[in-house]
Amino acid sequence: MWTPDPIWPVIVLAVICVVDGVLCLKPVPFIADCFRTVGYPRRLWPLMPVIKFAAAAGLIVGSWLPVLGGLTSACLVIYFIAAIGAHVRVRDFGRNLFLNATAMFVVCLTVFLWSFVL
Repeated sequence: MWTPDPIWPVIVLAVICVVDGVLCLKPVPFIADCFRTVGYPRRLWPLMPVIKFAAAAGLIVGSWLPVLGGLTSACLVIYFIAAIGAHVRVRDFGRNLFLNATAMFVVCLTVFLWSFVL
């Protein structure tokens, strides 16, 4: 149940999560700008790399514990739906919404559907 097939998109998404986590450690300017724009509290910024690294770990470990991989993948879809909502809420209809949140939503949804559902 929920064994990833194919597994390579799950691995690619895990790598993306790790890179994103590294970029959030001391947020690079475009990520810090994104956080400020949507009103993400600065005191919570240190949680973001933890979330990203945990997502990567859940995807990788989910290769052996299939329910964890599917659940992590589904949670990433929900996370990026929330991110899109945060951008829409503040009427940020530029690069942050479309390149960051929407593109990642599409990637996460594609991986979830292709590797865990279909």
